[in-house]
Amino acid sequence: MEKVLILMLFMIMGMSFIETSEGARKHPQGRRIHTLFSVECQNYFDWQTVGLMNSYRKAQQLGPITRLLSCTDEEKKSYRGMHLAPTFEVPSMSRHPRTGDWYPAINKPAGVVHWLKHSKDAKNVDWVVILDADMVIRGPIIPWELGAEKGRPVAAYYGYLRGCDNILAQLHTKHPELCDKVGGLLVFHIDDLRAFAPLWLSKTEEVREDRAHWATNITGDIYGKGWISEMYGYSFGAAEIGLRHKINDNLMIYPGYVPREGIEPILMHYGLPFSVGNWSFNKLAHHDDGIVYECGQLFPEPPYPREVRQLELDPNRRRGLLLSIECINTINEGLLLQHAANGCPKPAWSKYLSFLKSKAFAELTQPKYPTPATLEMMEDTKEEHVDDGAGKPYPKIHTVFSTECTTYFDWQTVGLMHSFHMSGQPGNITRLLSCSDEDLKQYKGKDLAPTHYVPSMSRHPLTGDWYPAINKPAAVLHWLNHANIDAEFVVILDADMILRGPITPWEFKAARGHPVSTPYDYLIGCDNELAKLHTSHPEACDKVGGVIIMHIDDLRKFALLWLHKTEEVRADRAHYARNITGDIYESGWISEMYGYSFGAAELKLRHTINTDILIYPGYVPVPGVKYRVFHYGLRFSVGNWSFDKADWREVDMVNKCWAKFPDPPDPSTLSHADEDDLRRDLLSIECGKTLNEALNLHHERKCANANSFSTSEGDERTEESGITSKIGHLDESIDSISNSISNHSELASVQKDEMPSSFRFWVLFLWAFSGIGFLVVFFVVYSGRSRRGTRSKHHRSRRRSLHSGYMEMNGRDRHSRGVDVPL
Repeated sequence: MEKVLILMLFMIMGMSFIETSEGARKHPQGRRIHTLFSVECQNYFDWQTVGLMNSYRKAQQLGPITRLLSCTDEEKKSYRGMHLAPTFEVPSMSRHPRTGDWYPAINKPAGVVHWLKHSKDAKNVDWVVILDADMVIRGPIIPWELGAEKGRPVAAYYGYLRGCDNILAQLHTKHPELCDKVGGLLVFHIDDLRAFAPLWLSKTEEVREDRAHWATNITGDIYGKGWISEMYGYSFGAAEIGLRHKINDNLMIYPGYVPREGIEPILMHYGLPFSVGNWSFNKLAHHDDGIVYECGQLFPEPPYPREVRQLELDPNRRRGLLLSIECINTINEGLLLQHAANGCPKPAWSKYLSFLKSKAFAELTQPKYPTPATLEMMEDTKEEHVDDGAGKPYPKIHTVFSTECTTYFDWQTVGLMHSFHMSGQPGNITRLLSCSDEDLKQYKGKDLAPTHYVPSMSRHPLTGDWYPAINKPAAVLHWLNHANIDAEFVVILDADMILRGPITPWEFKAARGHPVSTPYDYLIGCDNELAKLHTSHPEACDKVGGVIIMHIDDLRKFALLWLHKTEEVRADRAHYARNITGDIYESGWISEMYGYSFGAAELKLRHTINTDILIYPGYVPVPGVKYRVFHYGLRFSVGNWSFDKADWREVDMVNKCWAKFPDPPDPSTLSHADEDDLRRDLLSIECGKTLNEALNLHHERKCANANSFSTSEGDERTEESGITSKIGHLDESIDSISNSISNHSELASVQKDEMPSSFRFWVLFLWAFSGIGFLVVFFVVYSGRSRRGTRSKHHRSRRRSLHSGYMEMNGRDRHSRGVDVPL
């Protein structure tokens, strides 16, 4: 016993020596790192803490990490999460002790100041990395490797802080020219942080009290409520002491955005909603979620990596989608580990839990390291002041489309969403869904797209007029007023559209004050008395519609006018006539389109009209033009086949398994006699085919128990069959057999990696158990034979035969059970 104790003592001493040596190697004098993040005593921050702590461990971040926990004494009495992270308690300033202002964001600078003054750790550190709780670390954040220097902190780019360019900076810092638009990831030398932190706090208080300059057009705060005062406090405080940042726009990424080619982000900031296919995540939807303390509860599982690889062909967009699922999977893994630490019972087996524990997931989430391109810094000069925009990062885009709670719009939504994911369109997409309360109760299509719900205006609340088209401007206005939008440009589409490629402001030259749209030449009211009656600037009336690319600032000013002008034109029944409006029905049905044109004219928003973005199927395309959008609002045909969306107004194509439209003709059957007709018909076939592909993929996800699937083989076989079908459809759309082979091989590889290791263990265990059972039976039988050795030879032979038969039969049974059960 003494020898064992001595051996254990030597082992402990050896491990301590190794740890000390490792610590000295990683944290030599001058290179000691400490990571900080700020939270409050709420469930909302607890699950974020669990996710961040899990990623901190997986990323192998150097040095200790400390949670700055801001709580009131009353909150601490009922707080359950003190064990979730190494914690330094900070007095809460959510309610300002002097002004009484409720502003929880001030706890971040206040917490850092308190830590610097009172923590022993702050006296033994050289570099401090400051993060937000809603972040996932993908790889070690090493200040000197990122380029941080004493006097030159590194930070991520926050381009929306427009107050650095206007009166706000002039009011709140003596050096407005030094104001940097930065935030999120902050990497400081401790000496700089000590000098800067008190100013961060005081400038935050100063901006927060400047209510006269909270407006969106001054600060960029979409709510106009001073909510980003802490961010300006940071920028103004740094400018005040002349701290110029090394600004990086590559190290941090928002899930949902596409990383630039060659860039490996090492930090994800999930502050905005994001989606992958029909799955989406919004942190604000889980504000009061006690998921940390609810055994077995995780956030809804996202698609698996192999599904994402088949969903997106463009490699960078695919990387963006994989980052999105990596983010939520890392948080869920952290929750799973935390539940175990809380003493929760082991959760029941599921395919998703098995994936989170698999070798494949471990390999996918190994620490990432920035590439040389990732470490490139933005120029010190203000990019906003460079006229030609050379070298500036592409602006963020958000795509929206408007629908109602009907199956007619549901199949259109399925088609548009499928084409969105195939097109390479950057940024997020949101369906603006206008429903009455009664319709919403019965509505089945809530999961078809990331959705913003809007009160229906189909029946006007004041006039009682039935005009569903007004929902489009009403929905855009509601979205602007109620959603947290972090995008510089908005692309507005109709539901009856198919995307064939990306629609970006940089390609089509959209700019603030100059939106881009497509020609609607039939809006003849722009040329006559209708425009003179409804806008002060009829000369500025543009005949446009369909696809709209508009700067967010223009859209905020314009949206209300769009709605008002729509109401105004709709009420002008005296001028519904076809020769005035161009409306073939003379029923005011295109009032919303005039509302758009007249509202834009009122603000003198002149459009860049582009004829190469959109085409109606059935129209002859211009040779060489790569149209980005099909707008199937009109009937079109190829030979005896035709399609008219109005014919499918009352048909439920989405909830009826395997419903589809009549297949268009095979392209090989088309005549090549007329090149124009051939190009026209090929586009028409592509549109019809894309709609059916979208429906088929939708049904593969929703109709797993339909007869077309071999469900007896289990869910995995069903899913595999669905993915194989997807591969086939993608092959047809890009006409590439080799791509199918490589994708399928990749799929097989991933499936193999994701196979639970426990499955193989149980097969081996049951096989071994069967063998042992066989030996036990053999021993029993043999012992019986020995005891009965004095009996007659004939009787002995008969008994041996019987026992042998019994043994063989049981051997087969055991073998059968040992193999069949786990499969």
